Amino acid sequence: MTMGTGLFLLAVGAILRYAVKDEWDAVNLETVGLILMIVGAIAFIVGAIYAFGRRREAVVVERDPRDPRDPRY
Repeated sequence: MTMGTGLFLLAVGAILRYAVKDEWDAVNLETVGLILMIVGAIAFIVGAIYAFGRRREAVVVERDPRDPRDPRY
């Protein structure tokens, strides 16, 4: 799951929790919304750690300009 999926689940969960005023006997929509918001927050955090946690190291290669094996010559 990515950060976008987490934001989507947060939005759907918030809509179900706070905006929908429908009632079913078998399903409590406020609880479903809360569960989706929790899962969305976890997915967003995991996606952020995965996306920004990778270290990008630059490799510096020093070449001698007088080297005859250098392809620039």
